[in-house]
Amino acid sequence: MKTFYKILAGCAAVVVPGLMVNSATFAATGTATLTINATVASRAEIALAPTTINFPDASPTTSASVPADNPVAVTARVRTGRTTAATLTVAAPTDLVTGSDTIPISNVSWTASGAPFIAGTMNKTTAQSAATFANGSGLFSGTFNFVLANSWTYNTGSYTATVTYTLTAP
Repeated sequence: MKTFYKILAGCAAVVVPGLMVNSATFAATGTATLTINATVASRAEIALAPTTINFPDASPTTSASVPADNPVAVTARVRTGRTTAATLTVAAPTDLVTGSDTIPISNVSWTASGAPFIAGTMNKTTAQSAATFANGSGLFSGTFNFVLANSWTYNTGSYTATVTYTLTAP
């Protein structure tokens, strides 16, 4: 009987290591893929501060032009294609008005600081360019400084006009 156990132990020593080696061939692996999509659309946001400016009274003899009481900070946030230019325009559909009296809106002009903002003059019939953002997406900040051409021909009163800035990111 001792011989039987010796033979059985010898067989077990041969079979068990073989089973261990062979058990690795029964391993399993699974894989899966994930597709990630992101939609990024054109966007345009414009902010002006302040949103109201005033031209104080001044003698046309000593002041041919009157600067506004405050510069206007402009911030444009643009998201567009790498080779697509966004634009900023200003539309002034009416003259400065008080009652039936007017001052031509074309007497208001501005200078600009901060690229890509540009100087210009208000126009009652055609929106004027205030910037072209040729670099595609980004955050752009600048300043507009407005002036009013002064004249002895203006009638007294408190004049007002509303202009609209439009930022377009195609």
